[in-house]
Amino acid sequence: MHQPRVLTLILAGGAGGRLGVLTDHRAKPVLPVGGTYRMIDIPLSNLYHSGYADVWIVEQYQPKSINDHLASGRPWDLDRTNGGLRVLPPFQGNDGEGFAEGNADGIYRQADFIREYDPDLVLVLSADHLYQLDYREVVQTHLDSGAVLTMVTTRFDGDASQHGVVEAENGLVTGFQYKPDEPATDLVAAEIFLYDASTLLDTLAMLQETEGELKDYGHQLVPHLVKNAKVAEHRLEGYWRDLGRPENYHRAHMDLLDGNGLDFDDPKWPMLTGAPRRMPAFVAAGARIENSLLSPGSTVHGHVAGSVIGPDTVVESGAVVRNSVLLEGVTVAAGAEVTMAIVDAGASIEAGRRIDGTEGVITVDGAGQEHP
Repeated sequence: MHQPRVLTLILAGGAGGRLGVLTDHRAKPVLPVGGTYRMIDIPLSNLYHSGYADVWIVEQYQPKSINDHLASGRPWDLDRTNGGLRVLPPFQGNDGEGFAEGNADGIYRQADFIREYDPDLVLVLSADHLYQLDYREVVQTHLDSGAVLTMVTTRFDGDASQHGVVEAENGLVTGFQYKPDEPATDLVAAEIFLYDASTLLDTLAMLQETEGELKDYGHQLVPHLVKNAKVAEHRLEGYWRDLGRPENYHRAHMDLLDGNGLDFDDPKWPMLTGAPRRMPAFVAAGARIENSLLSPGSTVHGHVAGSVIGPDTVVESGAVVRNSVLLEGVTVAAGAEVTMAIVDAGASIEAGRRIDGTEGVITVDGAGQEHP
């Protein structure tokens, strides 16, 4: 049986504005998750385990922060002579030059490169979701269905109006609404799309010509294919969480602590990353740790409960951190209390200060300023 040639595009160019200050100085795909991982580690690890090694990263916003982490693809065995990792930044001097206006436009601007590669299928992934998935199963669903597009869907227990909402019957997509005010179902697109390459490129070219501009996939591309072609559904039954908003990012970490989140250390399917070269976490005499994750290089003298503590972060004696996510190099001084917060890298929480996000998760930027 002929095995299709699969090219993967990871869309990592957006500014991540929904995450506020957390993406002011870094690209969203490299925002830490689970202490020592990065968001982009998830699709890259799933690709590694699925055996797909032709991976292109579409960049735009803060590309250096992504490139520093990618390390030529080495942690995911993508540093190869043939194939492997390729980075696609914005460019000038050819068709597709300039900055993309959305993820569909971002794909269209790479159309010449995709045609040159000549894949059978194009797997398009986002870099801000937590899930475990064998993409080979999606390819099989696609081949069995004879569809031009197969989208991965999942049941969502939150506000579906923030996602592409799907109606499906007998394995086929019968309706699609992009971020509707009143969702018809709780079935949402998991931001994992497998296209027939020729259909993808021809449709993007047609939409660009007829509508004058391309934006996100949900505005034109997917609705057009759902209306005019055969679109299949591949259901993701396991854990899935969108990390694109502070409250979702916080909840994903609380899921980890509750034992209901993504299993990063699944021995059959571990998530891979460039591990930090630091000493193990240090817990001082008198420290109190409850139901928390401590990253390498962190130091705890105070009380930490229900929280994720990033590398090189220090919780001083008498400080209290509850139900929070502290990123790299944070200092919580003696007598300070941090509750229900996300604290960005490098922030210093001065002695005696109270940060309380009980009424709604608070984000603290690297300068220590609060953002409800």
